[in-house]
Amino acid sequence: MTVGDGAVRVCAPAKINVILRVLDRRPDGYHNLWSVMQTVALEDELRLRVRAGQAGVMLQCDDPTLPTDHRNLVSRAATLALERAGLNVGLEIELMKRIPHGAGLGGGSSDAAATIQGMNRLLGLGWTVARMAELGQQVGSDVPFFFFAPSALVTGRGEIVKPLRLKGARWVVLVNPGFPIDTRWAYERLSATRSGARSLSSALRAVETWEAVTWEELLPLVENDFEAAVFPEHGVLHTIKTRLLSQGAEAALLSGSGSTVFGVFRDETAARQAHAGLDRFERCRAYVVRTCTEALSCEDPSASAPLPVG
Repeated sequence: MTVGDGAVRVCAPAKINVILRVLDRRPDGYHNLWSVMQTVALEDELRLRVRAGQAGVMLQCDDPTLPTDHRNLVSRAATLALERAGLNVGLEIELMKRIPHGAGLGGGSSDAAATIQGMNRLLGLGWTVARMAELGQQVGSDVPFFFFAPSALVTGRGEIVKPLRLKGARWVVLVNPGFPIDTRWAYERLSATRSGARSLSSALRAVETWEAVTWEELLPLVENDFEAAVFPEHGVLHTIKTRLLSQGAEAALLSGSGSTVFGVFRDETAARQAHAGLDRFERCRAYVVRTCTEALSCEDPSASAPLPVG
């Protein structure tokens, strides 16, 4: 396949888990999950271009704390995509990080999905969404969701994604406490703090039949199984949740296995007022963002627009 010069830009949004249930352990060692996920407009930015004269992937990142070798999901996704496409070309990727890592916001997974999407466009691969999602599954459990975003019901270990039309929009305050939470540790704590198999309520089972839902219907169902395991060890997260609720959040919840806690607000004014009231938490980084209404897309780098800021 002949590949011409060119470049693409992809924005990779963060996600929140509006509902997250951790069910039984699978034979492969993973847990079955049941989650309603939603992207929000806190975005990393990736720029991909063909690199002449040398094959392979070269990743650069503006966050010096992140590795740029195979440990980074972007590098892993790009290498796997080139292998799957049977291409021996050079690829240069610039990653501008805005999403905190180890934060339960799916930043690494979103970056991986954006990489595959960008390569599909840049290299003219012609892959379907289903094929890109299947490839993404091999990189990380949360990666497939981002191909079906902005809203979806995610089950299995993350590979079964059913798009869900979430009507309307909300403003979200993301509060990151300034430290990461290791996902493996969170699962170990969860296993240690509960016994017996977990089942879904009839209300959650009903969600499986929905094609569309309003925020008013969904918000009464919010829950995250990791809170019972993580909050006793990190009391500041429970404090942040309580503060968001006291500031008028319609709901507040830990995202993923943490460490970010988010509050959902009906309008921007309420969200920004709550954001202003979080100044007592010295180490925290807080962002005010809108829920996304569109899927991942690629652009010409010249179309670059300012990234949203908190």
